[in-house]
Amino acid sequence: MATALYSPAHQPYVKRYELIDHTADLMVKAYGDTLEECFANAGYALFDQTVDLSGISPSDTFRIETGGDDLEDRLYSFLSELLFLEDCEGVVLCDITVAFHGDKVICTGKGEVLDRSRHRIKSEIKAVTFHMMSVDVDEPSVTVIFDV
Repeated sequence: MATALYSPAHQPYVKRYELIDHTADLMVKAYGDTLEECFANAGYALFDQTVDLSGISPSDTFRIETGGDDLEDRLYSFLSELLFLEDCEGVVLCDITVAFHGDKVICTGKGEVLDRSRHRIKSEIKAVTFHMMSVDVDEPSVTVIFDV
């Protein structure tokens, strides 16, 4: 089971996300102090599983706004929009911040356009799925399966 860690300024390392064993697809559980941070870490996991993010520069800023009827719908819409950004625009984000405004998910991401001559590709995520998706408000965490 792989785990990605990060360290906010002057704080110990915190688990950002972990891969959970799944038969065919990629199952991710993302953590954070808030649900917004969980969403951001799920987005980070999406990009981290497709590209080696250590080579991505946070040189450009991108803003994404999605929405949904409930938290699972918002998570699905948000991650699907990130995947669309990567697939159609070639954009890879290495720094993601999320804020909720009512039923809207507002994302500010920093990254750059993928350059296959400089960036190492890891794998391809084909889709975000609703299967087994969960948003745990109490922990807080989110779980999502990516179709690979």
